[in-house]
Amino acid sequence: MTTRANILSRYRRLNPRCKRLLREASFALGLASFAVAVLPFLRAIRLAAVPLSEPKHDSSIAELRWAIEAAASRLPFRTMCIEQGIAMQRLLRQRGIDARLHYGARSDGSVGLAAHVWVTVADHIVIGAAEARNYAEVAVFPPR
Repeated sequence: MTTRANILSRYRRLNPRCKRLLREASFALGLASFAVAVLPFLRAIRLAAVPLSEPKHDSSIAELRWAIEAAASRLPFRTMCIEQGIAMQRLLRQRGIDARLHYGARSDGSVGLAAHVWVTVADHIVIGAAEARNYAEVAVFPPR
C-alpha cells in the first residue's frame, strides 16, 4: 500500500501540467462521488452531461484517463466506475469533446443484478472498457 508521504513525494516530482490534471480529476471525482451518494440516479448522471464547451486542446483523452485513474486509486472516498465515468465525461465535455456515458447491466447469478458504467467518444471506449463487453447497455447519457 502506498503511504501518504510516498504519494506526496511522487506528486511533487510531477510537472505542473500533470499536477493540474490530477487536481482537476480529483475535484471531478469528489463532485461525482458526492452526487452519487446524495442525488437520485438521473440527477447524478446529469452532472456529467454538461453542454459541450468550445474545443480546448489543453490535454488528450489519454492524459485525462490517466488523471482520473491515478486520482481514483488514491482518494479516500468511493471512486467506482460510476464516479469515474461521471468525472471523465464531465472533463471531456468541458473540453468540447462529445463524450457519452453508458450504463449497462447484467444478471450476476446468485448475486442478482450487476451494473457498470463506461464512457465513449465517437463509439470508442475511453474509460471502463475492461468490463463493458460483459454488460448489456441500458441507457446512454446524453441520449443519442
